[in-house]
Amino acid sequence: RALSPRPAVAVRCQEGQLAVTVGRDLFGTGRPVRAAELSLGTASCPPLSPNPAQAFVTFVAALHECGSTLQVTPDSLIYRTTLFYKPTHSGNPLIVRATPAEVPIECHYPRRGNVSSGAVRPTWAPFHSTLAAEERLRFSLRLMDDEWSRERLSNGFHLGDSLRFQADVTSEGHVPLRLFVDRCVATATPDRSSSPRYAFIDLGGCLVDSRAEDTGSAFVSPRPRPESLRFLVDAFKFAGDAGNLLYISCHLRVSPAAQAPNPWNKACSFSKASGLWAPLEGTAAICSCCDTGLCPSPG
Repeated sequence: RALSPRPAVAVRCQEGQLAVTVGRDLFGTGRPVRAAELSLGTASCPPLSPNPAQAFVTFVAALHECGSTLQVTPDSLIYRTTLFYKPTHSGNPLIVRATPAEVPIECHYPRRGNVSSGAVRPTWAPFHSTLAAEERLRFSLRLMDDEWSRERLSNGFHLGDSLRFQADVTSEGHVPLRLFVDRCVATATPDRSSSPRYAFIDLGGCLVDSRAEDTGSAFVSPRPRPESLRFLVDAFKFAGDAGNLLYISCHLRVSPAAQAPNPWNKACSFSKASGLWAPLEGTAAICSCCDTGLCPSPG
């Protein structure tokens, strides 16, 4: 059996303290993070004096330090804190090479019996990531290379390029799932409700950018697997905006893989050859609302 890769963040919950070990290649991109960009808890506790030759950074803190919180349940004492990654700006303040990340960390101590420990293992993506720990679902959205073989290391594009997105969900002990992208919004600031804003996927799975002239935007068929979804979007920028950054936020959802796609769960692209909306799966009827705008709201 192949060995599992070493986790990017490892936690040891000890009797009176916790130790957090963070790999310098935090995102698996080959670009090491700086120790000064990492802190623990709301008190921003720094790591131990780092050794630049080591491939990891270590934090050690008492359970009640660094702004940690305590929850008492009938069976457990749960100490919670957060590992923060706040990247510094590059030489050009208009360019970013990484996005901030927050990794929730928990230590569970049974009120009766032996002490045990555990930590939430994080999942990241360049633009947006959601950790659904309660449902044991992990969503990710990544920019891929031209062959869809690996994550794209650079987030820079030229007008005329195509952005290749891959959304995935992984689960632990869950029924088989099918992934959908309800909505993706691009903004010039991190605030997804700011203006200008452009929803290039909308109406619960309609890739509205594929309706525009001279674009090759589309969902990619076939899926690699039900819990993965790929789509192409032609690069764009906001007219009159002198900046060179776009922030993209997407809402991902899942349905049971055994359930057929429907107007609530769909992936629809506009076919310029036929002049009609076409679903990635299912019948054409599920995409009919993409033109009327009267799509039912996902449950």
